[in-house]
Amino acid sequence: MNITKASITPEILIEFKERMRLGDDEDNNLKRILLSSLQALIRVCGDYDIQTDETFKELVFERSRYAFNDSLEYFNDNFLSLINSLGISKALDEIVLEGDVNAEI
Repeated sequence: MNITKASITPEILIEFKERMRLGDDEDNNLKRILLSSLQALIRVCGDYDIQTDETFKELVFERSRYAFNDSLEYFNDNFLSLINSLGISKALDEIVLEGDVNAEI
């Protein structure tokens, strides 16, 4: 998945709305917020899949919660260690030792 292919499924939207205890009247706004958070975090953390990585999904939901509550300026400070951990983990996953294309870290 890359930033241009990132998308929010109806299931992700429902899960976020249940977590936030929100009704159906803000679906378009919530989709926009979730997609923006997903794209921003893919840029910072790497190419994680929100469908399969629960830690990354949690981070997307948290950023979306901050955005929804007009508090996005506090998100990076409050989640910096998790953002860095995901970014470092993704970078390490992508390292291929020179001369060993089958190397695993």
